[in-house]
Amino acid sequence: MIYNSFNDTGLLKVLKFLKSHNTEYLSGQDLSDVLRISRVAVWKHIKKIRTLGYTVESKQKEGYKITKNSDLLLPWEIIAGLETKVLGQRAYYFDIIDSTQNQALKMNNENDGTIIIAEKQTGGRGRSGRKWISPKGGIWFSLILHPKFDISNTTLFPIASSLALSYAIEKTCKISPELKWPNDLTIKGKKLAGMLVDASFESNKIENLVLGVGINFEINSKEIEKILKKTPNFYGVTSLSEQKNKIKPIKLIQSFLLELEKIYEDLNRNQTNKIIVEWTKRSSTIGKKIEIDTEQGKVKGEAVKIDDDGGLIVKDKDKNRKIFAGDIVHLTK
Repeated sequence: MIYNSFNDTGLLKVLKFLKSHNTEYLSGQDLSDVLRISRVAVWKHIKKIRTLGYTVESKQKEGYKITKNSDLLLPWEIIAGLETKVLGQRAYYFDIIDSTQNQALKMNNENDGTIIIAEKQTGGRGRSGRKWISPKGGIWFSLILHPKFDISNTTLFPIASSLALSYAIEKTCKISPELKWPNDLTIKGKKLAGMLVDASFESNKIENLVLGVGINFEINSKEIEKILKKTPNFYGVTSLSEQKNKIKPIKLIQSFLLELEKIYEDLNRNQTNKIIVEWTKRSSTIGKKIEIDTEQGKVKGEAVKIDDDGGLIVKDKDKNRKIFAGDIVHLTK
């Protein structure tokens, strides 16, 4: 099942009409006459609308009335309340897909800010080729971007994106996740969300950048912990549903897109200092004794700061080293 935000289908016409007249019942004949489709088509569309999570009441001789919106991250619902200029203004929704990241990479010539959302991923992936378990109840999506910022800011972008998500969670859920280098969000030391970036370059410029985001919104964290507990450097899983403040997933994704657009514009203007300062305030990594498993081997030391390009400066004995990628373990509080 695939939907998008720009094709005005029969289903969407019926849904829009029901939503715009949600205080009254509309007969099948009325819908048929106004929308110029058969009554059988009206009935089929209403049946499908119900499967998408909307509550549509029906009364004999009166017709249909929509009484509850869907909680699914459907494209037209995202667009309806979106405050961005670019990000998320073109959207695709899949009920099940191998990976939104893989799909976005196939579609990387799409408009700047196009979003691909999935209710469930069968082959979600994290950093370093790891599997990201993505059941129903999470928020799984990828953004296709065509940045204007300098190629040197590519390594800073995942950090900037995690900062944008922390802003969105603070504003919508009224909780403050910590940021673990390079691009994870945690609550009480357990992983809440993560980022993945794939980029392609041409003539020393960024041609395409695809940001993958996974948020454990309403998942069974204990079940996932059982699956992942033997994974190297595993440090636990948590979910927003375990927190006190409950919100609709669509509000969180809309807030994130707005916060990311602001930061995206900062990067396009090469205003990186503010991003680094704000990320550092929320960091659970800076100032800690850490161990990082890199491709060149393990590095131990104190996490001193992140550099202008997003690299982590680690003080190893009397020598500072810059690390761009690796699995990090906090050795002390």
